[in-house]
Order: sequence, then C-alpha cells, then structure tokens
Amino acid sequence: MKCAIVMNAAAVAVIAGLAGCQNLKHIRADVAALESQVANLQSDVAAAKSSADMANSAPEAAGEAAGEAENAANKALAVAQDSQSTVDETDRRIDRIFWRWES
Repeated sequence: MKCAIVMNAAAVAVIAGLAGCQNLKHIRADVAALESQVANLQSDVAAAKSSADMANSAPEAAGEAAGEAENAANKALAVAQDSQSTVDETDRRIDRIFWRWES
C-alpha cells in the first residue's frame, strides 16, 4: 500500500512536471520579450548618455570660444591704440612743419 501511494505520488509529480513544461514556452516567450526590451532600453540609455555628454561639452566649448574672442578683442585694442599713437605722432610732426612755415 505504501508503495502504491509513492507510485501514485510519483505519477502525479511526473504529470505535473510535464504540464509545467508546456507553460515554459509561454515563459520563454516572455523572457525573450523582456530581453528585447532590455536591449532597447540599453540603447536608449547609451543615446541619452551621449546626448548628455554633448550637452556638457557645449558650455566648455562656448567658454573657450569666449576666451579666444576676448584675446582677439585685446589684440585689436592694442593695434588700435598703437595706430592712434602713430596718428598722434604724425599730427605733431605736421603741426611742427606748419609752425616752421608760419614763423
């Protein structure tokens, strides 16, 4: 009797196991769908990281451009001041020449 109960329990376990195997196809499909979603999310995260990196580098590039513009403006100012001093010296020379003629 004890052996019959064990055999019946084993048979029920085998039947339940086989019934469970049929559900594995559904679970495998779900796992495949989840893997696909994970792959899509990974590519989305990579794209977002790339965009964030580009956004972070934009202010740095703008700062560098502003520094270069400031350097260019300082050079232009120095050239303008040098030109003005040359013009002032030329005016003084012209004034001296006219003073000589008037005297």
